[in-house]
Amino acid sequence: MINYRNYSDKELIETVYKSNDESKSIAFSELYNRYSYNIFHYCRKIFGEGNFAKDVFQDSFLNLLKSIESGIQISNVKGFLLKTARNLSLNHRRNEKVQLIEFEDFHSIFNENDLENKELELMIETALELLPEEHKEAFILQVFEELSYQEISELIEVPISTVRNRVVRAKSKLREILTPYLEYSR
Repeated sequence: MINYRNYSDKELIETVYKSNDESKSIAFSELYNRYSYNIFHYCRKIFGEGNFAKDVFQDSFLNLLKSIESGIQISNVKGFLLKTARNLSLNHRRNEKVQLIEFEDFHSIFNENDLENKELELMIETALELLPEEHKEAFILQVFEELSYQEISELIEVPISTVRNRVVRAKSKLREILTPYLEYSR
């Protein structure tokens, strides 16, 4: 059996495109293993733990598979998946006109005790919900997905200066919202 872990993304895509069912399945599984955590994390940050986050996550990988099988050239798998997840969520919001945003699993910088951490997580969750959608999205992509301004710019198709402004404004607003709480808890 071939070990696909040492293959580059490009080699895996080529294998999925050209191979039989068993090799195709194993190569695609390797792509899934490489990127599933990041994409699911992104979907959860945007939509919370509900079924919609899971649906967007699964649909993103199905779209990747269909695109590879169609011969579409994909040079950045993670970027392709993030963009797909983003577009699926935008389409849903446009069609449903519903805001389905919950935030969980934020990692606190404070480790004093679980109660304080839960309280801080709730404050961060609430603060993020108060941000304009485009600021929240840029902030999540930069902080939680660790994308550069350039990568975010390409993903959401806006100039780098716009991305930078959105992230700076998101951080400023979060600081404004959270500072009273953090000062009170000292």
